[in-house]
Amino acid sequence: MIPVRKILAGALLAALAGAPVAAQHKLFIPSFADPQQRPAKPDLTHLTAIRFVTEDDYPPFHFALADGQLAGFNIDIARAVCEELQVVCTIQRRQWDLLLPALAERSADAAAASLAMTPQAREQVDFTEPYYATPARFVVRAQSPLADATPETMAAQSVGVVAGSAHEAYLQRYFPAARREAFADAAGARAALKDGRIDAVFGDGVGLAIWLNGADAGACCMFKGGPYTESRYFGEGVGLAVRKGDHALRRALNYALAQMSRKGVYGDIYLKWFPLGFY
Repeated sequence: MIPVRKILAGALLAALAGAPVAAQHKLFIPSFADPQQRPAKPDLTHLTAIRFVTEDDYPPFHFALADGQLAGFNIDIARAVCEELQVVCTIQRRQWDLLLPALAERSADAAAASLAMTPQAREQVDFTEPYYATPARFVVRAQSPLADATPETMAAQSVGVVAGSAHEAYLQRYFPAARREAFADAAGARAALKDGRIDAVFGDGVGLAIWLNGADAGACCMFKGGPYTESRYFGEGVGLAVRKGDHALRRALNYALAQMSRKGVYGDIYLKWFPLGFY
């Protein structure tokens, strides 16, 4: 799964409900479909339904509401795919370690569960094109005089990172003049920034966007520079997973994702769950 792990649903939903928002940055809606390519609609004659599986405890991507219904970014993506393909859609919850076995055992057709496209995962399943990735971002205090976040402007600035993370390695490689301050976890780095003990935080864009949009941040801070998306450090992104060799379904899902991007459906879903954006 991507680096942001098990964010508490209550805190997240409070943020989405309208907690104070930090100083606004230019909102960018990511697109993973090539606008110059218009893939032909695949033959859907034998595709009448798609059985998706997901998890239910990783908000805002997938989680259970009070009434037990599934909600979240991945859930809306799966439903929009089915609507685009005009097929019946079912979405069932599974434990994380049972998602891929459900595909292998043919009790499910696809997984929409923030599955990162790692080499290890590719040994077990095939993936669509990515429909999101998790960039790295800098966050600074709202009163920061920094005009941008570049290797030059970040020189001598104290930057909080999680010790041993890909973000620390990236900062060391590309921002060598910054003063790295290693923390045991992201919460510690964010608290130090809010209190003014460091000048910036460099970390997971999704987690930082949720924090910035939530009450805990108290509108203290804002994104600066980026996003940084080098796959060698931050992965290839997240795709819908299908059984190995299920090329027909993979083509259909890729077609639906491309159409959703072209029609603006993807952007609507992205803004619904990430009103501050993480790019």
